[in-house]
Amino acid sequence: MTESFDSIRPYNDDEVREAIDSLLHDRQFSHLLKGMVPFLPVAVSRGILRLATIGIRSTLGFQLRFMKPIVKLILRRCSTGHSFVHDGIAPGPERYTFISNHRDIVLDSAILDLMLHDAHFPTTCEIAIGDNLLIYPWIRTLVRLNKAFIVQRSLSMREMLKASQTMSQYMHYAINEKHENIWIAQREGRAKDSSDQTQTSLLKMLAIGAEDTASAIQRLKELHIVPLTISYEYDTCDYLKAQEFQLKRDNPAWKKSKQDDLTNMRTGIFGQKGHVHYQTGRPVNEWIDALADLPEKEFFLELTQRMDHEIHHSYQLYAGNYVAADLLAGTDEGHYTPAEKVTFENYLQKRVDLAAKGLQDAGVTPDTDFLRERILTMYANPVKNKVRGRSEG
Repeated sequence: MTESFDSIRPYNDDEVREAIDSLLHDRQFSHLLKGMVPFLPVAVSRGILRLATIGIRSTLGFQLRFMKPIVKLILRRCSTGHSFVHDGIAPGPERYTFISNHRDIVLDSAILDLMLHDAHFPTTCEIAIGDNLLIYPWIRTLVRLNKAFIVQRSLSMREMLKASQTMSQYMHYAINEKHENIWIAQREGRAKDSSDQTQTSLLKMLAIGAEDTASAIQRLKELHIVPLTISYEYDTCDYLKAQEFQLKRDNPAWKKSKQDDLTNMRTGIFGQKGHVHYQTGRPVNEWIDALADLPEKEFFLELTQRMDHEIHHSYQLYAGNYVAADLLAGTDEGHYTPAEKVTFENYLQKRVDLAAKGLQDAGVTPDTDFLRERILTMYANPVKNKVRGRSEG
């Protein structure tokens, strides 16, 4: 059974040292290091990294010794603070599958690992990551060292079914046999407009092998699913998403390149985020039995809606979210000061200008009204979803 996971699993602990050594000798990774510390020769930066990884013999050790200090440094330089509310779960023997909205390609799961460790949970998370992001060998090596397992994409229907079965089996194995936590996004890719919706197909994948509602509930209970909401005061990739919206509008066949993915990763990591907030919703095991009488199809639809409700309910809304909602609707609900409105409007103009410049550099005439509306929508949708969730109970 475990051999069938070899193509997707993180490194085993006995593979970690060899993987670190291969990373240290990768030319592209060395080039990345040079970009991070340009004042040091490559040989020196590689030597410092080698010293920093001496004695690491596990993926958890790699996360705590190597990744955690990097994430703390990024938050210190690129945010105004962070917070973690985890009502309903606590450090102990239980392991959890965190299903969350998706804001940043790299940092969403990395920040969760930091917060779990700082909150004294006994371990971090294994992380689901799409193979479309593993565009260079060193990235695949790095993410597998960081406890990532691979979600295979761009497969035929038959291959996709087999891959889904394997991933579902692996996640159950990781929770119940390896005693790891898991993080997985609620949908494939980020919601470009920040209107976060869970894919029903994800929940069905987690319950593969179930024959009816009762067995689906049992399969899902085994994963100890916890809805998780990630809120960034500022989306560092908002202007890049706005560019994508126009490019896709003007040319429906347009697709991102590998360089676009790298730009999104780099911008997401090093851009200014404002405040960052993580909050758990009610664990699914506390309420899923209430859906036991539903037919299987209706069960998964209702489960999806309740997951969305839990995630939307836990949004941390900032002044910019409320300003954006009011600017779109032509209202003034009074959730911010005049100074906060001016601050966000100034921020908005700068992001529209960045998006327009990027399009001009690519030889595309920017539609600034459209770019402005798209960025406002990104910030307004969390308000709309949270208000809608309150009205629906």
